[in-house]
Amino acid sequence: MKFQFIDQNKKTHKVQTLCQMFGVTSSGYYQWKNRGKSNRETENDFLLEKIKETYELNRCVYGSPRITQALHREAIICSQPRVARLMRAHGIVAKTQRKFKATTNSNHTLPVAADLVGQAFGVDGPNRLWVGDINYIDTDEGWLYLAKVMDAYNREIIGWSVDKRMTKDLVIKAMDRAIRKRKPTESPIFHSDRGSQYASYAFRRLLVNNHIRQSMSGKGNCYDNAMAESFFKTLKTELIYQNKYQTRHI
Repeated sequence: MKFQFIDQNKKTHKVQTLCQMFGVTSSGYYQWKNRGKSNRETENDFLLEKIKETYELNRCVYGSPRITQALHREAIICSQPRVARLMRAHGIVAKTQRKFKATTNSNHTLPVAADLVGQAFGVDGPNRLWVGDINYIDTDEGWLYLAKVMDAYNREIIGWSVDKRMTKDLVIKAMDRAIRKRKPTESPIFHSDRGSQYASYAFRRLLVNNHIRQSMSGKGNCYDNAMAESFFKTLKTELIYQNKYQTRHI
């Protein structure tokens, strides 16, 4: 008991010294120490657990905007800046990557179509505007190239094709699937970058024969085909980068 009394005296003296240094009273210090968590701190603890749960359920690829959206779907009231602050404070970072492979070769002498879209991707019905792009998947056998055609109206993938080579046949097969699926009758616009595959005579002939108007983005302007590119960004972040592919076979 004697030693405990001495230790308690030392502890009390340290507290008093610190309070004097910071200009606060001892009673104020003990009141702060024993007051428990505030409502805000309790809310943050609950929100942090939900953030971690959502983050892990989505393979650690969601950043604060998507986690906020997921929490809103669960009727959890929170702002995106608040979610971002909690994630940053606890080192929760969305996984991103990785190897880069150029897929657009605009240094060619083939005809280039005018931009009929002007970054206005909002349409009021299906088969008004289709967008397309080429991307790549890293495998142990080498690159696997993926071309897709998406309806801008509801972002549905209506045609796709994969190949180990990035040729005009890759985009032709994707467009042929889209045409057979949708059987367009109102001359939709197809918008893409200026890649040689889309500028090829064979691809342009396919569009003309099916009354599809061709549109191409400006050279070096990534925003001109942002809708098509955003799909691949999501696909890579949420699926491709989370797996290791041994072969090109799908």
